[in-house]
Order: sequence, then C-alpha cells, then structure tokens
Amino acid sequence: MVRAWYMDSSEEDQRLEHHRQPPHFLDLDELCKATGVEYFKLNPDDPAEDEKLVKIKHDRHYTYEDQLTCSKECLPNYEEKLRNFYTEHLHTDEEIRLVLEGSGYFDVRDGKDEWIRIEVVRGDMIVIPAGIYHRFTLDTKNFIVAKRFFIGEPVWTPHNRPADHMECRKVYLQKLNKGF
Repeated sequence: MVRAWYMDSSEEDQRLEHHRQPPHFLDLDELCKATGVEYFKLNPDDPAEDEKLVKIKHDRHYTYEDQLTCSKECLPNYEEKLRNFYTEHLHTDEEIRLVLEGSGYFDVRDGKDEWIRIEVVRGDMIVIPAGIYHRFTLDTKNFIVAKRFFIGEPVWTPHNRPADHMECRKVYLQKLNKGF
C-alpha cells in the first residue's frame, strides 16, 4: 500500500530510512485534497486483465502505454536520467505510472509549496495531475519497472520550474484552490 508523508527540509539523502523527526503521514484522501494526486491498487501480475485498470483506461481515454525499466543495467545514461527525473518540473498532461516491479518515490508540491513524498511499490498506480510541480527518484534498491499511460501519442516533455506562466499550471492552481 502506498505511503505518503511530508518531507523534512534536510539536505541529507531523503531516500534513506532515517529522519530527524518522525514523518507526518497522510492518508489517501488527504493526499488527493492537498495535491490532486490519485491512487489505485492494481494487479501487477496481469494488468491487461485487471478490470479496474480497464475501466480507468476507458474513462480517462488512455490509448497508449509503454513500459520503462529504470536501473543501472537497463537505462542508458542512468545517472543523467536520474538527475533529470529528480529536477523539479511539471507536464502539460497527467503523469500516470503503474509499478510492476521495484519501488521508488514521487515527490509533489502541496498548496503551501511543501514537498510530499509518495512511496510507490509493486501494484501501486498513481495519477499526477497536469501542472503540478513534482520529481521522481529511486529508493536505495535502485530499480523500478513501471507502465506509463497516455492519451493519444505519448507526450512526456518536462517543463522545469519556474513554469508558472503555462496554462496547465494556471488550471492546476484553480483546481487546487477550488478543491479536487
């Protein structure tokens, strides 16, 4: 099951399991209200036959999917890619990830511009809204396999912060202020 918590402001490696103070965990409703991030628990063994995923893909019009393996052995330019993933950015479309193997962290900004860390493991699917500032990193296992879903042809252009002038950011902030 996914865990989400507010990160401390330490400059220490946030992937490690030590904290200066115990983390403030959020439940899934709090996470969604604070960020718009949605969570689903799915069958990672046979996602094509998971009725919940079939419905999500239909309802959200996801028509394209691919799979990404992120590890030192499988990802060309591994260190550079991880730096890019961890640079704070936003996208003009939702970012959808279903973890098939391994684990990692998505960090998202709440309405007060504080980081919330979302730990994803096998079977977790999260939908990160268009226009939210976020980043990704692996945990200390340095391995994840994830399905990515898109509406139409894949568009995965990161727009590094600051990108407040972008329409997707303005729309996201309106939704955040009104409530998801």
